[in-house]
Amino acid sequence: MEYKKVTLGSHNLHMIKTNRFKTVSVNLMFRKRIVKEEITMCNFLADMLTFSSKNYKTRREMAIAQQDLYACEVDFSCYRLGNYYNTDISLLCLNEKYTEKGMLKKTIEYLADIIFNPNVVDGHFDEVSFNIVKNNTATQIESVKEDMRKYSLIKMLEKMGPDETYSLHGFGYLEDLEKITPKNLYAFYEKFLRSSGLEIFVLGDIDFIEIEKIFKDNFKFDIYHQKKKDFIIEHSNIRKIPKQIVEDYPSSQGKLSIGCKIRDLTDFERNYALTIFNMIFGGSSESKLFRSVREKNSLCYYISSNSNKIDNLLFITSGIAKNNLKKTVSLIKRELKNMRDGKISDEEIEMAKTRYLAIIEEMYDYPLQIISYYYASEILDADLPQERKNQVLKVTRDDIISVAKKINIDTIYLLGGENDEEN
Repeated sequence: MEYKKVTLGSHNLHMIKTNRFKTVSVNLMFRKRIVKEEITMCNFLADMLTFSSKNYKTRREMAIAQQDLYACEVDFSCYRLGNYYNTDISLLCLNEKYTEKGMLKKTIEYLADIIFNPNVVDGHFDEVSFNIVKNNTATQIESVKEDMRKYSLIKMLEKMGPDETYSLHGFGYLEDLEKITPKNLYAFYEKFLRSSGLEIFVLGDIDFIEIEKIFKDNFKFDIYHQKKKDFIIEHSNIRKIPKQIVEDYPSSQGKLSIGCKIRDLTDFERNYALTIFNMIFGGSSESKLFRSVREKNSLCYYISSNSNKIDNLLFITSGIAKNNLKKTVSLIKRELKNMRDGKISDEEIEMAKTRYLAIIEEMYDYPLQIISYYYASEILDADLPQERKNQVLKVTRDDIISVAKKINIDTIYLLGGENDEEN
């Protein structure tokens, strides 16, 4: 795999050459300092741009154009990354070795048309497309409640820090959606292109010189070059006694979400020891939480933990009966104390490292995962895969204990659920 980075005035073009895939992946990764009122706007805008354009005025016309380009796929995703909000617009197409000469250039030009030639009339987005996308956006926001596990986590974060950046989720908000109009969306589009930081990634069996020329000719962004800034969220207030909230919700199974704040991690702990800690603590079916809470005590339907090193948070999620809350939380606290006390076997550490290395290897099978590693290296100074393999092997029991001592349970939130009649 070969890598080359080129600065094109206000943004960077990253090219990754590999013959592992028959496709070429292109990702435009825009980022802005997060503002709650702009989250829904970013989602709406990305959907509008990929729904229709000046030259392809309906979704059907867009679909026909993509079929003519050997069924290329255009998609978008929006998500929070620490203190920033990312809007990614992606293109996946067949390498022209399997189509015809010149198709890669034509397909990337189609992507440029989507970005720079939106379906706009007299300073506002086309109202027919606008209304369709608005309805789709409202449906997507509402659908979050259908996934109770996800919804419980969202509610927990809102209770944990209602005014904090980490409580903002990437799905959008109905109250902000109602304020969006075809005119102010276009005004936001113009501002978005001027003020966003941007990294462009192209991955596949590509020619660096050809790709650089295509993007120089077709992607002329009039934006400033945004330097790396404070992505990582730091916590000033650590709660000594966890806040506990139980809310009724029509469901037979309660969804437990526990939020833990992490403070004062070193770079090595953040990037490596925290990951190994989480795998041992609750990150797999071999974890301490799974064995203790589910297998030994049969208190839950599922239980797992996930760490977010950029937010300095760790989450524990579980499905439990309401009257098992106290005992479940007690066991979770006990397992965290055990890790602080160093009750971690050599086998657990080695198994966690082996799983980590396997995850790195699996990454090479997925273009978007490869791109995400290079993106993290660019904006967060994170190590690339080979160096990650080397560094994770250096994690010791003392490193894991140090991380465990820096994890503080902040908020315990249970959504819905009925009592277990056997208890």
